[in-house]
Amino acid sequence: MPFDARALSALDFPRIRDALAERSATPLGVERAHSLMPSEDAGRVARELGEVEDALFGVSLSLGGIQDLRDLYARAVEGRVLAGQELLNAAYSLDAAMSVKRAIGANSRGPLREVALGLGDHGEFVRRVLGSLDRDGAVRDDASHRLRDLRRRIEPLRGRIRERLAATLDRWADVLQEHIVTIRRDRYVLPVQASRVGQVQGIIVDASATGQTYFVEPATVTPLNNELARLILDEEAEVRRILTELSGLLASDAEVPMTLATIGELDLIAAKARLARDWRLNRPEPAHDHTYELREARHPLIENPVPNDLELGETKMLLITGPNMGGKTATLKTLGLAVLMHQCGMYVAASGARLPVVRDVLVDIGDEQSIEASLSTFASHLKHLRFVLRHASPDTLVLIDELGSGTDPGEGAALAQALIETLLAQDARGVITSHLSPLKLFALETPGLKNASMGFDLEALAPTYQLQVGQPGRSYALAIARRMGLPEDVLGRAESLLGPDAGLMERMLEGLERERADLATQLDTADAARREAEAELARVRQERETLERRRNEMLAEAAQKAESLYADAIERVRSLRARAQEDSARPRVMQELRELRSAAQKARPAPPPAREDRGDPIRVGSRVDVPAYGATGQVLEMRGDDLVVQLGVMKVGVRRRDVRLQPEAKPKVVRTGFGGTAPASFEKELQLRGLGAEEAVEELRTAITEAHALKETPLRVVHGKGQGVLRRLLRDYLKTDKRVDSFHDAEANQGGHGVTIVNVRV
Repeated sequence: MPFDARALSALDFPRIRDALAERSATPLGVERAHSLMPSEDAGRVARELGEVEDALFGVSLSLGGIQDLRDLYARAVEGRVLAGQELLNAAYSLDAAMSVKRAIGANSRGPLREVALGLGDHGEFVRRVLGSLDRDGAVRDDASHRLRDLRRRIEPLRGRIRERLAATLDRWADVLQEHIVTIRRDRYVLPVQASRVGQVQGIIVDASATGQTYFVEPATVTPLNNELARLILDEEAEVRRILTELSGLLASDAEVPMTLATIGELDLIAAKARLARDWRLNRPEPAHDHTYELREARHPLIENPVPNDLELGETKMLLITGPNMGGKTATLKTLGLAVLMHQCGMYVAASGARLPVVRDVLVDIGDEQSIEASLSTFASHLKHLRFVLRHASPDTLVLIDELGSGTDPGEGAALAQALIETLLAQDARGVITSHLSPLKLFALETPGLKNASMGFDLEALAPTYQLQVGQPGRSYALAIARRMGLPEDVLGRAESLLGPDAGLMERMLEGLERERADLATQLDTADAARREAEAELARVRQERETLERRRNEMLAEAAQKAESLYADAIERVRSLRARAQEDSARPRVMQELRELRSAAQKARPAPPPAREDRGDPIRVGSRVDVPAYGATGQVLEMRGDDLVVQLGVMKVGVRRRDVRLQPEAKPKVVRTGFGGTAPASFEKELQLRGLGAEEAVEELRTAITEAHALKETPLRVVHGKGQGVLRRLLRDYLKTDKRVDSFHDAEANQGGHGVTIVNVRV
């Protein structure tokens, strides 16, 4: 069922169409905008919203200059010959359409690509027209070989005729009206005085309006004029043939109608995007449970509107009461327009929205009298309400303004309550406005129906246009009258006439307003405190991030410096090793080498220990006491809190807490003869497990150099077993070092294949 046209008009939807038409770039888009209707197809609505989003953020649609070619195309299909300018306009428009298709293909990955598939390929027609017509729509000389030949013959012939006539001007000077050569009826002639026309041999071609001048074609140029006329006729025939061919080419292009329809669709999409940008509209989200949710919604056609939140779901019907001119009708229309715009694939005037796709919007808005049908305002309302009751359902939106008005208040209230009960029973959703006080009490007691009101500033005697859900509205009639200075006795009498129930209702509503104002003040205070706390939290987080960033920078700087120092020390070690080859410098060099090597190792940045090892001094290679076995051994492996310890000839697994680390004995130092100090004993065990191949070989070479210089042997090289790769690499090196006398595996109880004993020549 199509949407009721009267409902669209009552909700001012034609003004939305007009706004779209104003933003359309083509006549096709304007037509589409004026005929726009809401859709009941949820899939289509979602697709059209996606197209608008693509036009907003994906590709900018430029459709200016594209004309409505439907009439030209229809005439061409009928076999009519189009004028050159008409064909040129068609070529320009279809060429622009193809440019739009290329732009969408290059810049869009969204729904517009699917729409652009409707734009056809009109390249052949465009090329032929632009190659055959000039900018003014005239057929170009090179449009055909015959036309080129005809025009090449025409111009020289014109020159010959003018030259021949110009040569006779002096001879006929006394009979000519003017001393010129002119053209009449496409023939070159001379202007002869009417009284002396008989003195010129030739053909009278035309006469002036006054009859004083005859235009005579002298006999001497008649053959030439005849030849020119024949050529001109041939030229016109060739031009018509070319225009006929181009018109037929347009008529045979079956993709033109689809292209024009697609241009209209794209122009409408672009207009929706421009309207969304101009009016600050936002994309609504779909709701599949008959729920309506608008946040900061505003009437898009009202200047500087007050935004309001509005929600329907568990609350099926919202009853808005309050004084006239307070914004009740505008709020009702705000919801209705949001629903219509959403189902037209448009963005809506709200910061956020969730809306269902409805079958119809049922409205009764405004006063309508029909003199011809003898209907009063009340009767007109009843006619509309009958239509609403007949079609209301969960997938329709009901909007009724001033329910119960136009008749006796008591009967109007009873009729209004019955109508609301019926709508609730039909599970309809909607908004109703009214002035009737009994409906306020009815809303307080009826599930699915909730009171609401529009705010009113009693001090300023002006509405605030702020929707207040949960509180019925006051009429403010007596309060406004008191503020306006009416006598107190008159006001007292009016209150007594209202009766105790009415007075109680007004006082109750006044109290509720005061409580709402107090709560609003408290909420503002809480919000201010929350914002202040959030700002402080953000400041603390920023400071923490700054400190963390500075800490990381300092650590990186320190690591870089340590690496530099380490690299320098290693380089000096290599230099000293070369000098150590000289026997005379060997003791001094070896002492300096050991000191540098020790300093470099300390300066080199070490990776942080594993989480479970941080703060634990036990490492692979550490010497530990194992009280349970009454023995001391070396740690071979660490597996979390479990250790593998070499005790003599056997390996045992123990818990970390069941061992005690043996303190490392500090080496005694002795004074050297070169003003320095050196360790009293040489460390003959070299731990290479966990090192890379290159680093392990370098460590082994350095140890052999020191052992050879200090005459210390043998070396105990601990490399572990694993897959034997490191062991093989180290032994390959040992075979090449001439300072090595021999090497072999350690005893089984001393490490076996995981340890190599190196005998150094001394």
